[in-house]
Amino acid sequence: MALDLPAVARTQLARWRDAATQDRAELRPVPEAQLHVTLLFLGNTQPAQVDALWEGVGAAAAGVQAPVLAPVVVKGVPPRRPRLFALDLADAGHRAGDLHQRLAQTLDRTEERTLWPHVTLARVRRGAHTRALTVPDAMPFDSFSVAAVTLYRSQPSAAGARYTPLRSLELVS
Repeated sequence: MALDLPAVARTQLARWRDAATQDRAELRPVPEAQLHVTLLFLGNTQPAQVDALWEGVGAAAAGVQAPVLAPVVVKGVPPRRPRLFALDLADAGHRAGDLHQRLAQTLDRTEERTLWPHVTLARVRRGAHTRALTVPDAMPFDSFSVAAVTLYRSQPSAAGARYTPLRSLELVS
């Protein structure tokens, strides 16, 4: 389950990230269309469960205002020997965090951690060592209002996971 970035913010973020990752063969940038903010991991959900699951999402998201997220800093995860680089996002009014909690309760999913709003920008190739990711000084945007909540199917592969949207719900701006 993820928050989708508006198309303009996704494009700006991809261009900004591409400038930072050019000539960095050890990094695999996340494709532009795959940039999102993960809200909740659902694990292996059978296709027959999707309709019932989606009803719960609609109930949890009813009347929720679209979160407004703002870029803070790029972080390597984990910090000492990063496997990925992510753009840390501030959650104005804690709307994304509240939606995360509502979804977890409604869908009866136990969450051990609070939501960390971020967008994964690039992953480190298997076996590669890397250094910090130096990004342009100016962030690609001041903030953005999330467009929708989307249920994705994650398909792991050697080239990295691919996310296929199954259902999407526009949020109230």
